[in-house]
Amino acid sequence: MKFAKVMPTILGGALLLASVSSATAAPVSDQSIPLQAPYASEEGIPLNSGTDDTIFNYLGQQEQFLNSDVKSQLKIVKRNTDTSGVRHFRLKQYIKGIPVYGAEQTVHLDKTGAVSSALGDLPPIEEQAIPNDGVAEISGEDAIRIATEEATSRIGELGAAEITPQAELNIYHHEEDGQTYLVYITEVNVLEPAPLRTKYFINAVDGSIVSQFDLINFATGTGTGVLGDTKTLTTTQSGSTFQLKDTTRGNGIQTYTANNGSSLPGSLLTDSDNVWTDRAGVDAHAHAAATYDFYKNKFNRNGINGNGLLIRSTVHYGSNYNNAFWNGAQIVFGDGDGTTFRSLSGDLDVVGHELTHGVIEYTANLEYRNEPGALNEAFADIFGNTIQSKNWLLGDDIYTPNVPGDALRSLSNPTLYGQPDKYSDRYTGSQDNGGVHINSGIINKAYFLAAQGGTHNGVTVTGIGRDKAIQIFYSTLVNYLTPTSKFAAAKTATIQAAKDLYGATSAEATAITKAYQAVGL
Repeated sequence: MKFAKVMPTILGGALLLASVSSATAAPVSDQSIPLQAPYASEEGIPLNSGTDDTIFNYLGQQEQFLNSDVKSQLKIVKRNTDTSGVRHFRLKQYIKGIPVYGAEQTVHLDKTGAVSSALGDLPPIEEQAIPNDGVAEISGEDAIRIATEEATSRIGELGAAEITPQAELNIYHHEEDGQTYLVYITEVNVLEPAPLRTKYFINAVDGSIVSQFDLINFATGTGTGVLGDTKTLTTTQSGSTFQLKDTTRGNGIQTYTANNGSSLPGSLLTDSDNVWTDRAGVDAHAHAAATYDFYKNKFNRNGINGNGLLIRSTVHYGSNYNNAFWNGAQIVFGDGDGTTFRSLSGDLDVVGHELTHGVIEYTANLEYRNEPGALNEAFADIFGNTIQSKNWLLGDDIYTPNVPGDALRSLSNPTLYGQPDKYSDRYTGSQDNGGVHINSGIINKAYFLAAQGGTHNGVTVTGIGRDKAIQIFYSTLVNYLTPTSKFAAAKTATIQAAKDLYGATSAEATAITKAYQAVGL
């Protein structure tokens, strides 16, 4: 089973994309930018100017921004101060006022106000390379139509859109051919005639499809839960009935049934005496609450988007449906066929994994292909597994119920389920969006080693425990990674997060460094 991941649509800057580069030289690399006095030294010289000026002055000294108006190209879009007092800033980059896809920069100020690190991946785009001087020849409506026609050619006449399609003009540096395009980014998101969510990059000059990739990868994957256990639920009374609606967490948690159909969200689950017997619904509701509580209690995060976003789940989707997925608006669970899967809402790992994809959408926005996509899957695995923390397995409560001890993935030993556990063994083909569910094992293993410790590939790691490890990985995701971060960037970012949280020479920073070394990074 491959857990569903969905990135946010590019709706007028709503959840996703951005960026651009200067008209000069090379991009910022995946490594920390060398620090240059007087803005900050490795020792952290205090800065006297205002915070924003500090950031823009610092970036203005970097090679690609020399003699450029940095403030016109980079916009601060997010600010955050972590528990250690380190301030984190996320910037998006623009050329001619047009965002450049995936080009984000993070800058970090220590307690003294000095720049301690800057991480990002800004493509090497020069202003004169922008096609048609940044002027689109087709409309956003044209781009949506082109994407719709392509999707229809693959799966047949499309049903109603789950999310209203929109298109955003971006500058896109295509890694495969090294060319720069002016594109509309849009998506097709439908349930009929089959669940589909595909992101499209439509050439805004000639209407051709520059690139596309799928965003849904299925989970192929007091009440009584799926495993027969009793759970306490927060519900809402409405007249003489009770609803599976929790209004105490963020903007709410609501659980529906599709009644073995395909309409979403379906019917809100109700009960006459508040003793619930719909086992799939009980677990979907309880596990969504447990995931919300985990993020709130551990990181003081108010739900998926940090602002209490309503969590909506639908169970009993389809007939014996061996899948679960997040479609950008809600989670959907099949009942399974009883052989490959039992009801997929029955595993907290799975529910936590899917909801974490939502968290990723609202933070690093890791692109769902190749190494960024494998990072996306790994972080979803890591957080989904840590919520329960009963073992190092994913999906063991619902996968092949008649096979004891079986699971989908193992963080402690990825090779048990066909994943590599070191970078040199990574998959480099085109299947699985470039190996997003395969290569995630490399990062999963690094997390396991950092938390639990052990010797791997001749490198011995002294574990720091799950609690500290997950704090470091959360800060990495929220504060340091950008949409196009690769494994090398993740290593640099996670080590920097450990240093910022616990100190440059701390046991925690050492453990993270050695854990990545052990997997060949």
